[in-house]
Amino acid sequence: MKNWLRRDGFWNLITLMGFVIIGLLVIYPLFNILMQSFISLETDKIGLGNYVTFFTTPYYLKSLLNSLVVSLGGTLGAVILGVPLAFFTTRYKIFGTPLLSSLATLALLTPPFLGAYSWIVMLGRNGFLTNAFAKIGVNLPTIYGAFGIILVYALQYYPFVFLLTSNGLQTIDRSLEEAASNMGATPFKRFYKVTMPLVTPSITSGALMVFMLSLANFGTPQIIGGRYRVLPTMAYNMYTSEISKRPAMASTISIILVLVAAIGIFLQKFAARRRKYSSVLLYRSQTVKLTGASNFFAHFISYLIVALSTLPMGVVVVFAFKKTKGPVFVDGYGLDSFRQVSREVPTAIANSFIYSIVALVFIVVIGTLLGFIVTRRQTVVNKILDTLLMTPYIVPGTVMGIGLIIAFNKPPIILYGTALIVIISYFIRRLPYSVRSASSILQQIDPDLEDAGISLGASPARAFRKVAMPLMIPGIVSGAVMSWITSINELSASILLYVGNTTTMPIRIYAWILGGYFGPAAALATILLVTTGVALFLLNVFGRGKVDIV
Repeated sequence: MKNWLRRDGFWNLITLMGFVIIGLLVIYPLFNILMQSFISLETDKIGLGNYVTFFTTPYYLKSLLNSLVVSLGGTLGAVILGVPLAFFTTRYKIFGTPLLSSLATLALLTPPFLGAYSWIVMLGRNGFLTNAFAKIGVNLPTIYGAFGIILVYALQYYPFVFLLTSNGLQTIDRSLEEAASNMGATPFKRFYKVTMPLVTPSITSGALMVFMLSLANFGTPQIIGGRYRVLPTMAYNMYTSEISKRPAMASTISIILVLVAAIGIFLQKFAARRRKYSSVLLYRSQTVKLTGASNFFAHFISYLIVALSTLPMGVVVVFAFKKTKGPVFVDGYGLDSFRQVSREVPTAIANSFIYSIVALVFIVVIGTLLGFIVTRRQTVVNKILDTLLMTPYIVPGTVMGIGLIIAFNKPPIILYGTALIVIISYFIRRLPYSVRSASSILQQIDPDLEDAGISLGASPARAFRKVAMPLMIPGIVSGAVMSWITSINELSASILLYVGNTTTMPIRIYAWILGGYFGPAAALATILLVTTGVALFLLNVFGRGKVDIV
């Protein structure tokens, strides 16, 4: 151990720190959940009783089936929306493509439960679109239940498919498509036989991210699902019902949720390996100007997709300024809801900014150091660490919240009810963003630059600080902004971890929506949207417009 530290002390200590962080804040909480899932609530004996109960009880099995239905439905919807938008904007000259990309990204970075709330305002039982169509004799389908959840998932997460597919399409050698055309292939056949196989890995990667996020989403099904229960809401409900007892079924559901996510990753990797195509990029694809009906169709589809995904944001902002009388909207506009927000929830606003900024400092510092070692020092130990560092990304927020409570609500470490446990949840769940951003930018920097500094007498730590760090700034900023945006919008873990004095903006918005107070909820949500928009602007300015997706 001493020799290991002596060879390259600073970076070896960073590796050790990475294992300690993952062990204490991820593996230990998950291990506690796993152990609780094997302990019977009635007898306190170890066994498979909880799992037998889950798989033999229709009530629980229904939640598993519901989760798969809405997650797969949302994934399919995201692919249907994301692939055409990517194809049109990369292959054809679409007016305002940068604007479309920015709006799609902004839709991705807004909290999913805000989309659910917006669709309730539009298509709920008393929604303005519902009432408008009812006046002309048209009864729209209810937004509550599976349909509404899938709609929100598809419109919220399709930018993952869009961004990754766009990158994939831009790396296809156009000579392959031209060769297919010269052999008589129709545009559709060329797309299906040549283009699609080459971008399948990008599409499946985006689809996997949509599936994982849909599977883990808590706020959307809780707000818009009605009686349609999914695994995250079931885990939350079971935990709150078992709060004075052993969280047996909540832990069991959490483990099943993690297993379903792991199976999803395995299937995606299997599908990507089964049909793997590659090409040498000699001739980069070029955009073509369409004319006539084709040009109209491509523009119409592109703008329609982006308009539908940004519509919820517009609804939130408009209704934030509508006058209210208690929970009811009345005619006219004003600042009533914002005044209510300033009176009732200044602490929640302050908490959101303080917690997310404190977490961000640790995310950036530790994530950058860990990103460096997993990229530049690719030992067997660091490769294991790199894999473990992605674990928080695939663990649903509800599961992480339950794990942190079980792990740190007993001696020797009691953190439940403190601001620290909320900050820890922000930190550990967003750490992968910073690690991946630092790693991706380092792959573009020649390591010989750092070696030159070391050969001139600088220590490895000094060479990193003076040579690599300045070149990594764009990647660090990109990861930092993404980490902060997702932290300040966090709901699924913090809804379990908060107490009265640690309430945050998403929690307060969620409570107001459930209580029917849509006016102040919209006002507070608008503050979140503006915050997200400013952060995205900073990302475009200082991160060179690059959004890193883990």
